[in-house]
Amino acid sequence: MRDLKGQKMERIIFVHYTDSPLGKLFLGATEASIIFLKFHNELPEQHDRIEKNILYKTGSPLLENMEVQLNEYFRGKRREFDLPLCLEGTAFQNKVWKSLLDIPYGETITYSSQAQKIDSLSAVRAVANADGKNPIPIIVPCHRVIGVKGKLTGYSGGLWRKKFLLELEKEVFTKKLF
Repeated sequence: MRDLKGQKMERIIFVHYTDSPLGKLFLGATEASIIFLKFHNELPEQHDRIEKNILYKTGSPLLENMEVQLNEYFRGKRREFDLPLCLEGTAFQNKVWKSLLDIPYGETITYSSQAQKIDSLSAVRAVANADGKNPIPIIVPCHRVIGVKGKLTGYSGGLWRKKFLLELEKEVFTKKLF
């Protein structure tokens, strides 16, 4: 990251660990928006991939709010997240990720349906690949995209987590707790 004069600038990212039914989650945000949610098994060994010119800090009200909302979601008390998001990817990835936000709670679509919705029917594999690189899973619900005939395929956090999230939403949705 550089300023207007071309000088290197530090980027500040706030980080926080939280426990969940899916294991430990690693949350990240700037002062203005959420930028990632990672499952513990996705973390690089000893943080060996930490980028240069980034200053990591703790103590973010935004991440505290994210943790509260995630806990409400896991308890079946929240269907939608109310958090500012910054999806950092290519134009195609951003198009795919934003389409995930349109999938209603408790429902699923196929990868081919998602590709069709973004006018990229010939790019089903590219859509699935972009879903797999979603930087903010759960909140940007890539778990709601499934294979043909309801088959659970592809989830960066592991298929058991995808199954858990879909079953949680199905249970809450059918109980009509809201």
